[in-house]
Amino acid sequence: MRVPTSPSARAKRQIATLMEEVEVLKQDKATKKRKTTFYVSQGRAIRRMVDLYAPIEDLIAENDRRCEESDKDATPEQDRLQRGYIELAKALSWLHDKLAGLDHEESDDMLKKLKRGADSARGDDTGTLKELVASWVNIECCPTPLIRTDDKHHRGFVSDACGKLLCPAEWRWEDPVVKAGIRDRTTAFIVSENSWPSFMYENYEADTKNLERGLFKSKLLLITLQGLKAIFTSPSSAHEVDGEGDGADIIENNRRARKRSDQAKVKTCIRFALSNLTSWRTVDGDFDYHIFWNNVVDFFEDAPGPAARARVNKLLEWWTRKVFGRNHRQDLTADIVSHMSVSTLATQRQQMEDAELDSD
Repeated sequence: MRVPTSPSARAKRQIATLMEEVEVLKQDKATKKRKTTFYVSQGRAIRRMVDLYAPIEDLIAENDRRCEESDKDATPEQDRLQRGYIELAKALSWLHDKLAGLDHEESDDMLKKLKRGADSARGDDTGTLKELVASWVNIECCPTPLIRTDDKHHRGFVSDACGKLLCPAEWRWEDPVVKAGIRDRTTAFIVSENSWPSFMYENYEADTKNLERGLFKSKLLLITLQGLKAIFTSPSSAHEVDGEGDGADIIENNRRARKRSDQAKVKTCIRFALSNLTSWRTVDGDFDYHIFWNNVVDFFEDAPGPAARARVNKLLEWWTRKVFGRNHRQDLTADIVSHMSVSTLATQRQQMEDAELDSD
């Protein structure tokens, strides 16, 4: 049994239902697009502030393993992954709780979008430093001919300027035997991640009796420290006057500059920029960038004792000061401010006002 209705009324109701369904689909599409944009943009921080190489899934898996098993006998690589997960949880504070509320398919989709943003940022950063480092080497070393900013084929050990900076710290590039051995890739002069490159040392020379002295303090690194601004702010900020800071973002940038991953990121990217590799890859001849990254991270994270840790902290403070200026606003205590000219003038004016009243 049915109650008859007009075809026109039924058609209108069907159209209205379809329009509602279309609107829901549009909203779903817009929501998915917003989520994608959010995850991709958030992922850009991972290669900059967390880990240059390790897959996000490996970091999460290691933390899960430690929640289920004892971490007493963890390997150095597992320790690195766990430190990476801790940094990941700090950089993306929402991620840890988000993972707990997603099913496998949703989690996998989110991680893919984060990875897309992470890899995109690494490509952008290496591209930026590829040009900037060439300009800085031209200024610092004055090579003839000058290194082209748009061509990497004449960098690496074929270039005297780049060769000197890439040369392992235990050898002297000026020695013709060393130079020929490296260029001919003989077994006596293997350039690998097991040597600190000379560009990382003050005056580009290492003290073989104290290899920590001057490490990470070369003039090229000081210039390239401005490149850290280029990574976190914009390329133009890399040309600002050294030591002047960068305004309102100084506190946040100081915090970022102290992260061990940022230190390793810049040094790894500089090494790549000096090489003749035209595209990013993990291994360059006998040099493994991933292990080199680990070596730099371990220097900052795996200090053998409190004395070494104190030296690392001092070095990080030095980096922060050199990159982002001498900002000490957090040290302006009420007592210090009370002795500054604004407060002193206010006190003097009040004293003069009181004196006038007393004279009357």
